[in-house]
Amino acid sequence: MDNAGTVRIQYPDLIGTERGRDLPTEVFDSLTGGVHFCRAVYYTTTRGGTLDGEHSLADGLPDVAFHPDRSTLAPLPWLPGYRSCLGDMLDPVTGLPIGECPRAALKQVLRRLEHHDYHPVVGPELEFFVLTNSDGRWRPYDTSPGNVYRVGHRGDPDGLATELLTTLSRAELNVTAVNHEFAAGQFEVNLAHSDALDAADRAFRFKHAVREIVARRGLTATFVGKPFNDEGGSGFHLHLSLRDADGNNLFDAPTQPAGLSPLARHAVGGLLRHAPALCALLAPTVNAYRRLGPDTLAPALADWGLDNRSTMVRIPPERGAATRLEIRLGDAAAVPHLVIAAVLAAVALGIEDRVEPPDPTSGYGYDGRSRPALPRTLDAALDALAADTAFVDALGKDLVAAFDRIKRDETERFRRWVTDWELHEYLPHL
Repeated sequence: MDNAGTVRIQYPDLIGTERGRDLPTEVFDSLTGGVHFCRAVYYTTTRGGTLDGEHSLADGLPDVAFHPDRSTLAPLPWLPGYRSCLGDMLDPVTGLPIGECPRAALKQVLRRLEHHDYHPVVGPELEFFVLTNSDGRWRPYDTSPGNVYRVGHRGDPDGLATELLTTLSRAELNVTAVNHEFAAGQFEVNLAHSDALDAADRAFRFKHAVREIVARRGLTATFVGKPFNDEGGSGFHLHLSLRDADGNNLFDAPTQPAGLSPLARHAVGGLLRHAPALCALLAPTVNAYRRLGPDTLAPALADWGLDNRSTMVRIPPERGAATRLEIRLGDAAAVPHLVIAAVLAAVALGIEDRVEPPDPTSGYGYDGRSRPALPRTLDAALDALAADTAFVDALGKDLVAAFDRIKRDETERFRRWVTDWELHEYLPHL
């Protein structure tokens, strides 16, 4: 046992916010049961309201018990003496995982795949903006354009990328690369490929870490998908392969078309078949649909392509042990455990149903005449999710019901809100 003085227990809610509590190490080490929280945290909106219904107000705001997964203990290097620990949410009466828990949903999908001896390997890539706020206005921390993939002082005058790489590595997040992205003040960080649960845990911890590191400089990091009208958006790309128990890549097939196995094709088929429902989990905000569309390098159609960054599913050019899919649909604001659980649920269904995808898209993939369009609003994506019963069953009905409840409230509140666009568009003329 080391001499760390505090353990920060953390878990994801359904809107992408980390929740938790700080415990003295001696208290954490002596835990024999769970740490209780109010279950209504899963029905708490971004504005702090609590939604009515089962497991919330209607049930008298019952408890849920956090049970630590001590294998996730890792240092928080920006807080000397602190460690982080993730865990699972259980019903304090039955001891079973609650339906709203994103980590439990991912474990459920993993059991389904592992029953067939399929072991997912996942590599997350996340983009985000670093912002300043003066006079109540949010601006990129550096406004100089044209610095895509640059490293060094240009586009990053305060050396944020260097600090992020160093600090995130000390946090045991297995960062493989940091770079400036397309837009001013935008960065991308790649995390190492690992088993799916570990990758989700690290992506969740990563988002919290970036916000904390940047905040200590008086800046704000945001994973909102499209924070500015005149800039590109921030994605959550996912690299995925399946291995057998011996570690062999099951997507690799040198003698098959494009070097892809039938299993890989069926995985692609599942992702395309369930793409409308996937949108609800991977693009889970009203704002996320500002990012998706033609000429954005984010997808607009349910399509796939060979080394084609304009498609929803891209097959990178490497083969052999590196054969994989890149799912480019995800919005950076999405919940990592839900992103990976949803993608793997669609993959599992595609494989089980032997879904054959259409021919891969060639060229610039925004021709809506050739492939089905993705939902254009969160409401439409939620409708598609509710209608996709096989996908809902794979993720868990209770999880989807809770997610739908909080997201329907979000879209309804948005419909009632007077936007800046309306004021700019109408006030001078009407």
